Amino acid sequence: MIPRFRIEPLASNHNRSAFTCGTPALDRYLREQASQDVRRRAASCYVAVDNINGALAGYYTLSAACTPLNELPVQLAKGLPRYPSVPVALLGRLAVDASFQGCGLGATLLADATLRALHSEIAVAALVVTAKDEQAEAFYRHHHFLNFGSLPHRLILPIAGYIPPTLR
Repeated sequence: MIPRFRIEPLASNHNRSAFTCGTPALDRYLREQASQDVRRRAASCYVAVDNINGALAGYYTLSAACTPLNELPVQLAKGLPRYPSVPVALLGRLAVDASFQGCGLGATLLADATLRALHSEIAVAALVVTAKDEQAEAFYRHHHFLNFGSLPHRLILPIAGYIPPTLR
């Protein structure tokens, strides 16, 4: 059986014009900014492509970041070297087209992002996200993210020993 979606790096042949997730800023980013960020190496963008009709069903971005050690949750900080800051992967955006919402694609994209961060040749201790609202925060909390830092909706997922949801 062929899987419904494939996840791959954003490329010029992907039709981004029809993507709409219900959040104009996320739609606009994919249409107008994502390819520039990829070219400038400011972020990597991965898209979920529907294997049935080729539509872009969702996307996420990853970039390198660091966070102060003293802002990390205690259980994560105690296992790390005492450097002033810790390398993390930043999940900058994650969105699912409205026509594909509710089928678990958001969780699949999140698992893919976490595995890419975990298997990256550049070491990171965690995946960090700033949720856009309470609903997004609840989504990340459901996937084991923890509060941290001084910013509202700022969450972190330690990735050492990460097990994808599909294997739990």
